[in-house]
Amino acid sequence: MTGFSVIGNSVPRIDLREKLTGEARYTSDITLPGMLCGKIIRSPHPHATILSVDTTKIESHLLSGAILTPFNVGSGNVAPDIPILDRKVRFVGDEVGAIAGTDEFESSQALSLVDVEYEILPFSPSTDSAMAVDSEPIHPGGNLANGTPIIEQRGSVLEGFDQADVIVEGFFSTPGHASAALEPRSVLSSWEGRHLTVWKSSRGVHVDRANIAASLNISLDDITVIGSYMGGGFGGKDETRTASISALLAKRTGRPVKIELSREEEFLAGRRRHSTKTTVRIGVTREGNITAIDASTVMDTGAYLSSGPGVIRRAGQGFLYLYRCANVRYTGYLVYTNTPSAGSYRALGAPQGHFALESMIDEVAEKIDIDPLEFRLRNHVSKQGQPGERVTPVDQIVDTQPVEGGIPFSSNGLADCLKLGSQAINWDTDDISAHQEGPVRRGKGMSMFLYRGGPGGTAEAHITLNRQGDYEVSVGIMDVGEGSVTVLAQMASEILGTDPRDLLMMVGNTSSTPKAGLTAGSTVTFSSGLAVKSASMKLKRKLLVEASHITGEAIEGLSLVGKKVESISGSFISLSDITSVIGDIKTESKVNPGSSDYIVNSFGAHFVELEVDTETGLVKILRYVASHDSGKIINPKMAENQVRGGISQMLGFTLTEDMEIDPVTGIPINTSFLEHKSPMILDVPPIEVIFTDVKDPIGPFGAKSLGEPPSIGPAPAIANAIYDAIGIRITKLPITSTRILEELNK
Repeated sequence: MTGFSVIGNSVPRIDLREKLTGEARYTSDITLPGMLCGKIIRSPHPHATILSVDTTKIESHLLSGAILTPFNVGSGNVAPDIPILDRKVRFVGDEVGAIAGTDEFESSQALSLVDVEYEILPFSPSTDSAMAVDSEPIHPGGNLANGTPIIEQRGSVLEGFDQADVIVEGFFSTPGHASAALEPRSVLSSWEGRHLTVWKSSRGVHVDRANIAASLNISLDDITVIGSYMGGGFGGKDETRTASISALLAKRTGRPVKIELSREEEFLAGRRRHSTKTTVRIGVTREGNITAIDASTVMDTGAYLSSGPGVIRRAGQGFLYLYRCANVRYTGYLVYTNTPSAGSYRALGAPQGHFALESMIDEVAEKIDIDPLEFRLRNHVSKQGQPGERVTPVDQIVDTQPVEGGIPFSSNGLADCLKLGSQAINWDTDDISAHQEGPVRRGKGMSMFLYRGGPGGTAEAHITLNRQGDYEVSVGIMDVGEGSVTVLAQMASEILGTDPRDLLMMVGNTSSTPKAGLTAGSTVTFSSGLAVKSASMKLKRKLLVEASHITGEAIEGLSLVGKKVESISGSFISLSDITSVIGDIKTESKVNPGSSDYIVNSFGAHFVELEVDTETGLVKILRYVASHDSGKIINPKMAENQVRGGISQMLGFTLTEDMEIDPVTGIPINTSFLEHKSPMILDVPPIEVIFTDVKDPIGPFGAKSLGEPPSIGPAPAIANAIYDAIGIRITKLPITSTRILEELNK
């Protein structure tokens, strides 16, 4: 089939019809005979010891069901610092216990009948109070996670600052930020004898299976986890206790138990973006060369660790690697507080760090009178990587978040992103000055960024051609709404010469898919893509060999096209004819993605033109240009949607959204869409998306990561544009109209 290609074409999403027609079944849609309704008993206090839980009233109220308390569950942990239920609560909304009733009404009524006695403890609503000398420990070992900050450095910042003509310093803060997915998390558990089946909102069914099995002390063979369709993940659906609680309730009642969180519970017990406080110092020569970058971030992980160690590290990658500099240091403090837990949230850590860095870069450029675009073109990290010597052994895969120098990138289109984006926004034209009189002022801003390029943990794929001549592709990852299953289908189809819709894609079920990690870190296209590509190539080779044996044709003259193998002589044999002779044909591939020779990163640059009304503080974005290097784009339409979705999501982070905690009571005060001001469709400006013509030699078909990078650029680009418009640099997010007016009134 000469010229056949689905790579680079906007193939419709495989799950599009099901989602549009309502046939797609989310966890909340699943019901089982005799199913009970589970509810969580939550703490009204930010920090307390549970002395007792009196269930006398509730036991007589529930017609059927069970009650879980810290005093009647096992000692299993769902995470290193999270037991199934604990005798200590650490934030308002923390799990105290759980009940199962016959329906929503009975369960809700029963909650009010539980009598819990608490010993109230001092609490810390902020990192400042948590780090005070006399603060109450939230976990054993103190409130600084792991007891020490992380420090990453290359060269000597002291020597670098000695070489600087100008040193600029700034302080920046970012808020807690709820992912606010349309679908609140839900879980349904059911036992058949010793075997447990769990349906849940998940971005990693195999990871969930291992965690649930460990918490309940059961064998992996005795549990199946099924990931239903997901109504938005963004990392915030990482679980804590809900699945294990549901499973225990089901075990004790002998009936299936479903737990669905309310919107308020989703805000409380879901995973928010970490709030941060960051200090940055940058040294530069008068000619515009960076000599030193020194940054430190204090990050609020909330009541539990979750993915905090990874987030605090990733917040520093921009400081360490985005700009060519021999002398850099990053220090990260991850701090427990008595607030709802933070966790993985789209580009975890990178938006916070890049906001501080890219705001500071504009200040540095202004100090030495260089255009911000020109400064970035002059100083951005190039394909050669950073100065210095390689530390990673030459036979080992290079970290996608390196500190060391001496290692080139596999591809680096950052210069192209800057040039293409600036041309699209008309960066160099002087059309702003005409709008600098009167109350409405206009400005332009930009930012650039880098992000890990897609290599993750070991990836595995199985592909089978069954006796009916149909392909079955099995991968253990989850499609969390981004369309990854469609992209993987395109990769398999490209090699097998068939339509992606002719593939049976098997995902999200631990009983029928190979082991896999989380759909996280923008790794699926790259890592699972390499595994799918490898398995497809093996299967194609097997088919051609078998067809050659059956037909007697030389393998060099055969080609795989659709549902048949064709010969250059014009004859053909169908795939079903081949499998009718030899049975199912199966191939497997397991890859350890990455490179021992190169750093694999994705890059981008964002540009914005906006207006600020100095009488109302209102910010109106007129144009937004997002230029990305994500290697070969497998599905352009879905890729554009990823970029636009990431930007629109981060408009809230930048301009309106904040998880507010009352410092006196520790109570979260905006746990609904009414108070948590997420952007609506009318708030999203026109967004032009540009992809560079750069293919990565390591990635499958030249592809790299894309899902998370669009979330990194908006905050600094918008903040820089606001400064250009009104001459005031706002360093605390969100940049609300009230905050703008306060700064103007100063």
